Amino acid sequence: MAIATVNPATGETLRTFDPLTPEETVRRIAAAASAFEEYRLKGFAERSRLMRAAADLLERENEPAARMLTTEMGKTIGAARAEASKCVKAMRWYAQHAEALLGDEYPSQPDVEDSGAIAARVVYRPLGPVLAVMPWNFPLWQVIRFAAPALMAGNTALLKHASNVPQTALYLEELFHRAGFPDGCFQTLLVPSSSIEAVLRDPRVVAATLTGSEGAGRSVAAVAGDEVKKTVLELGGSDPYIVMPSGDLDAAVRIAVTARVQNNGQSCIAAKRFIVHADVHDVFLQRFTAEMSELTVGDPMDESTDVGPLSSEQARDDLAEIVDDAVGKGARAECGGRRPQGLDRGWFYAPTVLTGVTEEMRIHREETFGPVASVYRVPDLRAAIRLANATSFGLSSNIWTQDEDERAVFIRDLEAGGLYFNGMTASHPALPFGGVKRSGYGRELAGHGIKEFCNATTVWVGPGSGQQ
Repeated sequence: MAIATVNPATGETLRTFDPLTPEETVRRIAAAASAFEEYRLKGFAERSRLMRAAADLLERENEPAARMLTTEMGKTIGAARAEASKCVKAMRWYAQHAEALLGDEYPSQPDVEDSGAIAARVVYRPLGPVLAVMPWNFPLWQVIRFAAPALMAGNTALLKHASNVPQTALYLEELFHRAGFPDGCFQTLLVPSSSIEAVLRDPRVVAATLTGSEGAGRSVAAVAGDEVKKTVLELGGSDPYIVMPSGDLDAAVRIAVTARVQNNGQSCIAAKRFIVHADVHDVFLQRFTAEMSELTVGDPMDESTDVGPLSSEQARDDLAEIVDDAVGKGARAECGGRRPQGLDRGWFYAPTVLTGVTEEMRIHREETFGPVASVYRVPDLRAAIRLANATSFGLSSNIWTQDEDERAVFIRDLEAGGLYFNGMTASHPALPFGGVKRSGYGRELAGHGIKEFCNATTVWVGPGSGQQ
C-alpha cells in the first residue's frame, strides 16, 4: 500500500509520501535509544510539564487536527473533534496520575522479614524504545493512548502508523517536538508494513504494541516471540449487544444506533451482534431498523452527516461481499444492504440491519468493519450468553438489564475484556482496555497500561546492608 492521503469521500489522492530508506530508519532507531538514556532520568514533574504542553497544543489545534482526520480516513467532523478532545483528556490524565500509578510498592513487613530481608519494595523502571504499530480508524486516539503512558513512564516511542494516515503520523511527531520533548523521544517511521520486522528485530527496540487485524497481530507476535520481546496486542472484535426484558428499551435502541455506526462503523469496540431476548425482540428490531434507516450518509465535513465513507474502496468492497454472502444464504436486509444512491464518488455504504443470520454465513464468524448490524432473537439468558461467546473474539460487550442476578451471571460467564451494562463500550484513561481470545492480550490505559512497558523490579535489602 502506498503511503498517501486519499480522501475517502471522493477517492482523490491528495498527497503521497516517500518511505524512509533503511538507513534513515536505523538512524531513527538509534536516536530513540540515545534519547532514552537521558529522558529516563527526568523526573515525573518534568515529564508531566512536557505532556501538558503537548495537550495544550492539541487543544488549541483541535479544528485543524479534526479536519486532517476527516480528510485522511473519513470520520465525521464532529467525531474527529471529539477524538482530538479525548486525546487531550488522556494526556492530562497521565500527566496528573503517572507518578502515583508508578509509585514504589511495599509488601507487608511480616512477608519482608519472612523473605530474610530487612526491607523490600517493587520499583517500576522504563524499558526503552517501544515500537507502536497503529491503525487508521482512530488516527490520534490509538497513538495517544499508547504514547501518553509510555512517555510518562520514561520510555521513548517509534510510531509505524497506517499508510493511509501519513499526515496524522507526521503531525504527532511534530506535536511532541513542539511541546519540548527531547529529540528522539517520539518519532514517526514512514515505512511500509514489510519494514516492521527489521525494526522489531533491532536490539535497541525493546518491545512493541499493535492495534490492528488478527493477521497483523500474529505477524508481530511471531517476530517478537522469536526475539523474546514484550508485546501488547489489541486486535479485532465482534462485540455483542445484549438486550434483556428488564433493560430500558428506549435507551437500548437509541444507544444501539450510536454503538453500531460510531466512526462510520469502523471500530473494534463497536457493537456488531445485537442479541435480543424474544420478549422484546420485535419491538427492538422495528425501532432499531427505523432509526438506522433515518441516518444521513454523506460528506463527512458536513455537520449534518451521521455516517461518512469507509476508509478505502477495498474496505467498502469487503463489507459489501460479507453482506451479499449473508443475503445470498437467506439473511434479510431490513434496511440498507447496498451502496447508498446519489453518492457516485467515495466509498460509502448504507447503514444496514440484517436478520436471519446463521452459522454458515461469513458475517456470523467474521468482524464487520462498517455500518452493518446483525440482529439475533434468543429465548433466555443462557442462550444469549452462548451466542455472545460463540466467536473467536473477546474484546468488549454491552448488556442491557436492570436485574442484579442477571448481571452477576453475565459478569461470571461472558468472555470479554470489558462488560458495559446499560451503556455503550468506550475507552477511558482511568479504565483498563483490552481483550481475550483472538482479540489480543495485555491492557492499555489506566495503571495496567502504563505498567505494561515497565520493568517491575524487586529491590531486596538483606541484614548486612544496615537499616533502610
